[in-house]
Amino acid sequence: MPSPLPALRRLTPRVLRTELLSGLVVALALIPEAISFSIIAGVDPSIGLFASFTMAVVISVVGGRPAMISAATGAIALVVAPLAREHGLGYLVATVIVGGVFQVALGALGVARLMRFVPRSVMVGFVNALAILIFMAQVPELTGVPWVVYPLVAGGLALMVLFPRITRAVPAPLVSIAILTAITLGAGLAVPTVGDKGALPSSLPVPGLPDVPFTLDTLTLIAPYALAFALVGLMESLMTAKLVDEITDTRSGKTRESIGQGVANIVTGFFGGMGGCAMIGQTMINVKNGARTRLSTFSAGVFLMALCVVFGPWVSQIPMAALVAVMILVSVGTFDWHSIAPGTLRRMPWGETGVMVITVAVVVATHNLAVGVVVGSLAALVVFARRVARLADVTACLDTDGHQVVYAVTGELFFASSNDLVHRFAYATDPDDVVIDLTDAHIWDASSVAALDAVRAKYAARGKKVTVVGLNEPSAELHDTLTVSH
Repeated sequence: MPSPLPALRRLTPRVLRTELLSGLVVALALIPEAISFSIIAGVDPSIGLFASFTMAVVISVVGGRPAMISAATGAIALVVAPLAREHGLGYLVATVIVGGVFQVALGALGVARLMRFVPRSVMVGFVNALAILIFMAQVPELTGVPWVVYPLVAGGLALMVLFPRITRAVPAPLVSIAILTAITLGAGLAVPTVGDKGALPSSLPVPGLPDVPFTLDTLTLIAPYALAFALVGLMESLMTAKLVDEITDTRSGKTRESIGQGVANIVTGFFGGMGGCAMIGQTMINVKNGARTRLSTFSAGVFLMALCVVFGPWVSQIPMAALVAVMILVSVGTFDWHSIAPGTLRRMPWGETGVMVITVAVVVATHNLAVGVVVGSLAALVVFARRVARLADVTACLDTDGHQVVYAVTGELFFASSNDLVHRFAYATDPDDVVIDLTDAHIWDASSVAALDAVRAKYAARGKKVTVVGLNEPSAELHDTLTVSH
């Protein structure tokens, strides 16, 4: 595993400032989110905060995507919530550890390579859906609150839009948080604060073993939850890594990231955390603030614990309006507005747009990015199969003396396109010598070989000879292996 030290040696004072300040902004944004996800999972807020701390620190060293933030997430909370509710914290922690082991195994088996099969239309849908989810998560913070919250949020948005025109030396979100906090404290405004979300921990987490019986029955109980935990965590992390790759125009180690997620969850479990994966919203904050190295991720974890343990009383007084404004701006900046521009929609094939819409709809309906990506990818597969199936064609050419007919088959032959292949030949009226020319075709699967066998059988039943020519090497090998007509 490559060492993170070479990247750290490239840090200049300017880059160092950017990384540390960005990490501080992320840490501030992590606190209410981690507390909220702890509530979803049905555990004490400190469990989510401890998980965010250990995940960020460990993944900054062992992960494959610099500047990506991993911490306690809503998707993971939803997976482990039923187990925590029915069996208690000990079983949740054990699930996190076993889920981490599954992630290491899946990473070593090369599950990250499956990401190449995620189409761009699904990726765009994923990005747009996460932007919508980030915005939707802020709505509860804007309902049933004092009226002064709304001008505070508007002021925070204005500060973050305008402040970069003055200087980019300090991240605008950090300035906005500081100014809004000063205003609420100075004016004595009674608005929801970070402290209203839950008590912050006053000490660092300590390692220990989960409080469960170490038996086969325990493993049988937690294994299904652990596998779901591993798959959801890897899906969200790898999709987020791919998104950051595109934004930063850099490549990341997906296999290393998969294994790193597992290692981070194992460590998190032994420290009593609820586990986690890549956090899309906080990652976007980090990347949009200019962070590009592992230091921002590491500092986010360290600052998180420092803010909770050392500066807890002050952090608790930060108005939620300040953090809501940050996340709203992140959601607006994350959404791919070009994808819904009228010009883009006119040019884009309906299938591509449909896949994007399906992905967004499923994610928003389930609040699960992993489910949306799977459904979107399956929809893209169906669209692709329908499109390619239409490219296969059969053209007949009878020779001048009428003793031989040559059928030129063109296109990609697979289960969808070869379905009607049998019906494209004139068995009754063709001469006794039939040639099927596959020079401009490619055989992909057993369905196509079976279709060719059916064609030969129909001609053979009429006493006619069929010769297949023009097979390329892969097609010939597959045909010779699977055909039953020799």
